[in-house]
Amino acid sequence: MNPGREPLVDESVELLHMCTREEWARAQQHGERIPDGFEAEGFVHMSTPAQVHLPANRIFAGREDIVLLAIDPALLGGQVKYEPGVPSDPESMRFPHLYAPIPVAAVTAVVEYLPDENGVFSPVR
Repeated sequence: MNPGREPLVDESVELLHMCTREEWARAQQHGERIPDGFEAEGFVHMSTPAQVHLPANRIFAGREDIVLLAIDPALLGGQVKYEPGVPSDPESMRFPHLYAPIPVAAVTAVVEYLPDENGVFSPVR
């Protein structure tokens, strides 16, 4: 949790997507967020608020330019599937994968996601 701090995202938020401030600015210009790996993987990696710190620490440890996009699932133009985070291990934690780009209109909030002084991201709730 965030001891002594308010939650970074509202309790109603179900889906989050991480990207850099620069990537978010580009998405706003184009009307949708299409991550670099989308064409090869066919989906956009997302997380729930309870698990977002796990990929953040694996992929973005120590970075201070990360934002969280809070997503309204009702405004997405594709299917969201909860699938294993480690494809070779079907019992691994399941993460939401969106099989379409993220429309900018589906983003309900953008929050800076900063690591602590050791470069570690904390859970958002």
